Amino acid sequence: MMPNWPALILSPLLALANLTALYALVTPSCGRQSTGAMQWLSAASLLLSLLFTLVAWRNQRRLAGSLASDAASARPHFLAQVAVMVGLLSSLVLFAMWIPQWIVSPCVS
Repeated sequence: MMPNWPALILSPLLALANLTALYALVTPSCGRQSTGAMQWLSAASLLLSLLFTLVAWRNQRRLAGSLASDAASARPHFLAQVAVMVGLLSSLVLFAMWIPQWIVSPCVS
């Protein structure tokens, strides 16, 4: 059950931390006329979230093979499915926050 927690808890926290760090990097990026630090931060955050999601997905696939008919044994599989969905949603949010960096300059006010 441990492989689920990074995707379930850390991926959404990673998205929030990424947003906060990107806001903090706007002024230095505008001063340097470079979005390199913002791009690297977004890429690293997205890759880490996808890694967490992949680990949860592999755990969910492993648990799918050992499903029984009672509800108690179905709980770990359900938790793994929820972790995969939360991880995917967080990854989608991180990607969506990365797109404007390709289009809009940090100096636009």
